[in-house]
Amino acid sequence: MKYICFGYLDTKRWATLSESEQNAAIDECFAYDDVLRKNGHFAGGEALQSARNATTLRLKSGKVAITGFGVFEKSERPARTARNPATGAEIHVAAQSVPKFRPGADFKALVNGGKAAPEAKPAAKTTRKK
Repeated sequence: MKYICFGYLDTKRWATLSESEQNAAIDECFAYDDVLRKNGHFAGGEALQSARNATTLRLKSGKVAITGFGVFEKSERPARTARNPATGAEIHVAAQSVPKFRPGADFKALVNGGKAAPEAKPAAKTTRKK
């Protein structure tokens, strides 16, 4: 299992610490990162912004919503029959749970160069020839 480490700094509390206490706190954070890296479990790390600028992360009804970014949710794929492209043989693919992402308006605007995201149009139905 890999871990992403997020560090948050309470600026008011930080200001009350002595320089040696601040250095000890930083060393403790980096020591934990080093342990994860050494054991191959470190996926990434990032310092979070202060609470005034922070993004809200909500977990509700099995969905993770990140304010201004989007929503991650669990989606169920039913069992199906697929075809091996090399041999043409039919194979059974078991039902599975997969993550699904729906981008938020702010993220869409960012991707579109600051412009509002265009309205989504319903997908056109296509028929497969047998």
